[in-house]
Amino acid sequence: KLEKQVEDLTLRLQLEKRMRVDVEESKTQENAKLQLALKEIQLQFKETEVSLLKEVEAAKKTAEIVPPVVKEEIPIVVDTELVEKLKSENDNLKSMVSSLEQKIDETEKKFKEKVKQALEAEDKIVNLKTAMHKLQETLEDVINENHVLKQSALSTPVKTASGRFFPSTPVKNLQNAEENQLAGTMFTTPARIQESRGGSHIDPQNEDVDDLINCVTKNVGFSQGKPVAAFTIYKCLLHWKSFEAERTNVFDRLIQMIGSAIKNEEDNANLAYWLSNTSTLLFMLQQSLRSGGTGATPLRKSPSLVRWMTKGFRSPAAEAIRPVDAKAPALHFKQQLAAYVEKIIEIMWDKLKKELNTSLTLCIQAPKTFKGTALMSDSTAKYWQGIIEGLDALLSTLKENFVPLVLIQKILSQAFSLINVQLWNSVMTRPDNCSFINGEYLKSGLEKLENWCLETNDEYAGSSWDELKHIRQAVGFLVCSELVF
Repeated sequence: KLEKQVEDLTLRLQLEKRMRVDVEESKTQENAKLQLALKEIQLQFKETEVSLLKEVEAAKKTAEIVPPVVKEEIPIVVDTELVEKLKSENDNLKSMVSSLEQKIDETEKKFKEKVKQALEAEDKIVNLKTAMHKLQETLEDVINENHVLKQSALSTPVKTASGRFFPSTPVKNLQNAEENQLAGTMFTTPARIQESRGGSHIDPQNEDVDDLINCVTKNVGFSQGKPVAAFTIYKCLLHWKSFEAERTNVFDRLIQMIGSAIKNEEDNANLAYWLSNTSTLLFMLQQSLRSGGTGATPLRKSPSLVRWMTKGFRSPAAEAIRPVDAKAPALHFKQQLAAYVEKIIEIMWDKLKKELNTSLTLCIQAPKTFKGTALMSDSTAKYWQGIIEGLDALLSTLKENFVPLVLIQKILSQAFSLINVQLWNSVMTRPDNCSFINGEYLKSGLEKLENWCLETNDEYAGSSWDELKHIRQAVGFLVCSELVF
């Protein structure tokens, strides 16, 4: 479909270019005609002026010869008619010149519009080609991963640990959003994990894996806004060459550790902490892992990512950013990690959804004490304030744990979409809510949400306010309909 769209846009661009050439030619021809007409008019004007001067001189000479009575009558009649005639011709010439100038301006405007449309079409073609190129690269990566996973399943399938699950859909847009956020970071690992044991393949001992898990199970916090646990895990796996191993139990133990860490679904701070770590680790795996043994091309990395890898790992850039030929266990681990990211988001969203539903039931219909004024009383404002406080608490927790902006925007956008649906349904399905007083009540509440979005700024709120466009339109209709009637 994208190729067809590109072809269509290419054809349109060619047509636009042809039209542009035709417009230029027609403009040139029309300008030439107009210039010729203008010169002819100017010549006529000059000839008329010369004839007028001649007539005036002749009239003066005649007036000197003719007796005084004739001198008073003849020049007055002749001069008046001639002057009026010349004035009318002069006015006609001026109107023609102004109309010609106006046509020239209109032609230039049309030409500029055509050029602008052609440039926009070119930009669209470039964007579509870039998007198609990215989709092709993503498709190649997916095909390579599936090929490796199928081969491993047919030969020696990896043992699955209890509690393992596979994602139905991968986390989208995480790579592009994280890439702009990650910068240089510092983290420490246990001394025993950092010891090198020589050889091309490093098989981690159980003690080393235990040290790693004991280190990252605790909340080790953040360094320069980056999760220490995620970087520690990635560096150890890279040092042990676990991504290139055909068989290893390191990934199973890490997945079990993450599953145990998020068992307490009531602790939002803990969930946000692990959401930050799992999403960051998933991003790093998406950047470095490639399907081994399939001839896949190395993943392209931006300069910002190169700087981040160089600062984060304190190793030569060529070694730090080199792609890794991942085997089946590593690819399984990446899928499981993506599933845990989605699971944590789902848990936090379900909690927020319950809180919002509880508050929205009190915000749907205006209380009897509400008088329709612009300002709400304390008793009626507390319901909407409860929603604001819930959003503030969630946003504060996510920011304290440095959750990626794309995930924060996704959660807040879902929250505002739920508010829009609940309020819209209450207005559409219950006639008693379609009143001017109720419209004023909802309007005052929506103003609070708008102020919250403005105070939060677009960096975190994103397009959340746009999710309320339907209920805003309905409320505006309720308020305006009362004023009209």
